[in-house]
Amino acid sequence: MPKAVRIHQFGGLENLKIENVDPGEPGPGEVRLRHEASAVHFADTLVREGTYFLKPELPSGLGLEGAGVVEAVGDGVSEFSVGDRAAYRFNLGSYSEARLIPAAALHHLPDNIDARIAVAATVRGMTAQYLIRQIYKAGPDDTVLIHAAAGGMGTLLTQWAKHLGANVIGTVGSPEKAALALENGCDHAIDYRTEDFADRVMEITNGAGVPVVYDGVGAAVYEGTVACLAPCGFYLNYGHSSGFLPPLDSMLLNQKSLIFTKASLKDYMRTPEGRQGDAGRSLRSARPGRSRSEDQSGICTGGRGSRTTGHRLPRHDRFHRPDSLIWALARVRAPRTSSPSLRTSSAIPGRCGCTSSTD
Repeated sequence: MPKAVRIHQFGGLENLKIENVDPGEPGPGEVRLRHEASAVHFADTLVREGTYFLKPELPSGLGLEGAGVVEAVGDGVSEFSVGDRAAYRFNLGSYSEARLIPAAALHHLPDNIDARIAVAATVRGMTAQYLIRQIYKAGPDDTVLIHAAAGGMGTLLTQWAKHLGANVIGTVGSPEKAALALENGCDHAIDYRTEDFADRVMEITNGAGVPVVYDGVGAAVYEGTVACLAPCGFYLNYGHSSGFLPPLDSMLLNQKSLIFTKASLKDYMRTPEGRQGDAGRSLRSARPGRSRSEDQSGICTGGRGSRTTGHRLPRHDRFHRPDSLIWALARVRAPRTSSPSLRTSSAIPGRCGCTSSTD
């Protein structure tokens, strides 16, 4: 019988249980998906703790993003057939060997995209797309600040901003990560453990500040971010790896007419067309042959871990085992010696690896 990771109460890792769960036959509009890969996101820890905006009824499965092969289809499903490869996100239950899921939540996965790459790249690519193309499109006249520039999201945002012609300042947490950020395209890399990044940004911009900050770190960089934004600047927060932001003081933002958003991918993929289009663009950017984005955007290839971290599943855990997912989830909250980063592992057909992020 297929196994799955489940919780019966909110709390710590001790509440994660590996159970036999028979998904059964798909109902109308559903498919049964056999997982090849699952993402392990920072958000999964918040779901487990009961602090995420998505608070499931208990008992519940875990895992918001997966990819695999359709094993069975229910009545009324015409867009998928047995044997099709598919992927999804924002649908609880990916920490499992097999599951039922509405067909409408899936998108087709091209044959040339490994399931590992799909779960490592798609959400990051879609997140980068709405941040840098829909909310604030950086251009040649802009100097932008990207927090955690050596992490999985940071490397993608840096590459995209440079492609659009922007001057990029990145914050990192170590000299090694500073070197990686510069190699990846940052014009300036600031080690916020040894420098006041807000002062350094103001120095680089000759006191003008930056028109936009892309922030996935949260609490630890809040005050500095506000300080180094230019008047009418955009504070784009999409994550909180260091902790949740404090309650916003509207009058503090008013001092420079700052524009703040706490953005979430779910609201930028409300329609099937939006999901398919954004996912398609992300997967095209991760297709084989894009060696720079695969090696330096935190995308796992060939079983190799991200260059921004040493954490990955040990070789013997590359089989699809729920305890491998628990192993990875424990390390999402592990103490860090550098900026937030992407952790990856491999998967092979019929088995599952996992990849984690700070999303």
